[in-house]
Amino acid sequence: MTPSKSSRASALLVVSVLALAFSGCAARRQQAYLEDKAMGHVYRKPLAEVWPEALSLLKDKGFSMMKGQDGFEATTEWLMTSAPSSLGTAYARYHLRGSERGPGQCAVEIRRQDRSESRAADNTDGRTKEQGESVAGAGNSQMRRDSELEWELLQKVDPDAASALKAEAKKIE
Repeated sequence: MTPSKSSRASALLVVSVLALAFSGCAARRQQAYLEDKAMGHVYRKPLAEVWPEALSLLKDKGFSMMKGQDGFEATTEWLMTSAPSSLGTAYARYHLRGSERGPGQCAVEIRRQDRSESRAADNTDGRTKEQGESVAGAGNSQMRRDSELEWELLQKVDPDAASALKAEAKKIE
């Protein structure tokens, strides 16, 4: 008894879907590996050479630095990252810290802080808002390490190390 064309097509479809699903999982593991390595990367360059590239990366994304920051530590201004909405408007800012790790070596840590604000509903009873009534409420506001942006910085500043890490990541399945 030979399998019908439709059952062979169905089997081929199932195999294709499974292959795509597993390749997607492998791609996510590889990306996680790269980002993890980027967070622990020590540049074989002086911090004075890497630091302007880190600031430039954020400026290219539309962020501006707060004034009055010295040394190798900086914080951006808040930037709106979603369209204004009465349901909630998202904002983000970054904090960067560079550190020397030995002669001619350094590391850069990038942290992202997200927050959301929602506007209170307008009064429907015809009265005006009292002085003490809040119009905007701040939502969650947590600072977390941004491994994705640190990986971008690594690719920009040290493309040879990034290529070597990509080759290592391809071995992950």
